[in-house]
Amino acid sequence: MSEFLSSVGEAQEAGGVTRARFIVKTYAYLSGAILAFALLSFVLYFSGFGVVMLSLMGKSQFVWLLLLGGFMVVGWLASSIADKAESNTVQTSALGCYVLAWAIMFSPLFVIAAHMPGVIPIAVFATALLVGGLTWTAISSKKDFSFLGGMLRIGGLIALGAIVASIVFGFSLGIWFSAVMILFAGGCILYDTSAILRHYPLDRPAGAALHLFASVALMLWYVLRFVMQFIGDD
Repeated sequence: MSEFLSSVGEAQEAGGVTRARFIVKTYAYLSGAILAFALLSFVLYFSGFGVVMLSLMGKSQFVWLLLLGGFMVVGWLASSIADKAESNTVQTSALGCYVLAWAIMFSPLFVIAAHMPGVIPIAVFATALLVGGLTWTAISSKKDFSFLGGMLRIGGLIALGAIVASIVFGFSLGIWFSAVMILFAGGCILYDTSAILRHYPLDRPAGAALHLFASVALMLWYVLRFVMQFIGDD
């Protein structure tokens, strides 16, 4: 997630209908991104890509660190392009690249989760409920959640530091870290949804969908980890 609040003047001049159309387009792109993610994850799983990645990560923790670094670079580039590009084709291409990056990141996790019956469906269902509830909250409360931006940036840096430290020094981040990150992802969804409803430039629906997709994917990642850790402790 990145900072992308802009002036509301354009939205006010364009009128509610234009903003409404933008929101519809944004969620259409988001739906397409989620479907593409599911399809790519399916292909990567049955092609054995996730098993290969898991095997490489088992040989050295620095493989996971390299994967995380590459993912962050792709995410930064995709977000930057989506926020700045005026061409809808370029924005959509950035979204597609980011979806692929997330699918690659998830591939080892899905391999592990697949050996725990019911975990993936439970995580997907729980994530859908949480995202739906948070979206409804952002819409029905009529509150601008842009104030969360600073806290989310600081929280994201702290979380990244903890993740990198766990990889380098070889300790495990427990179930409580997953729980905190679910809350963090929830804040990201509120922030991104509020920006889409009020602030995001009207000519960038694919870019807006990219930010929201990242928050939804982050939510799914940590809900899945939480469920796996919870069942594993039983």
